[in-house]
Amino acid sequence: MDVSESASISSGIAGRYASAVFDIAKENQELSQLEANLDDLAGALEASEDLRAVINSPVYSRDAQGAAIAAVADKMGMLPTVKNVLALMASKRRLFVVPHMIATLREKIAEEKGEVTADVISAVALSDAQSAKLSETLKANIGRDVKINASVDESLIGGLVVKVGSKMIDTSIRSKLNSLQNAMKEVG
Repeated sequence: MDVSESASISSGIAGRYASAVFDIAKENQELSQLEANLDDLAGALEASEDLRAVINSPVYSRDAQGAAIAAVADKMGMLPTVKNVLALMASKRRLFVVPHMIATLREKIAEEKGEVTADVISAVALSDAQSAKLSETLKANIGRDVKINASVDESLIGGLVVKVGSKMIDTSIRSKLNSLQNAMKEVG
């Protein structure tokens, strides 16, 4: 099995769980709470190496994974739907797809709200004012509300890399230096 096949299986599993959670949350009018739960869970996964190990490592038993994820869900005050699906995933040894499920749920919620998500990578963290201005500029070009998903990559040196759907705009200095280097190779 190659990596792309494994990723495809993971996203398929995550998609089924995400669809079920989304449909229940929408029916119960809990989409804003679900969105907050996803942000909390994504933040916990990013911050805690131990939590990432619990969901990804086959060393932990089903019971240990179930107890750990239940404790995290209770501590965060997750919706019952989210708690139940995490418990089900633990019992089926499928917690490894939680990051895929979070991403899929975020896409579904954004689509429901008429938003698109822009992945923005910058050399330094964007201020709230810069994020708001970028969001306004992208909204003017795209015609829909834009939610910024910002991250930092210092190797860009300066500028931004913006991805919206299948479009990418790379204004980073690293990219410009690479282009210049390639142009100079062609001359020499």
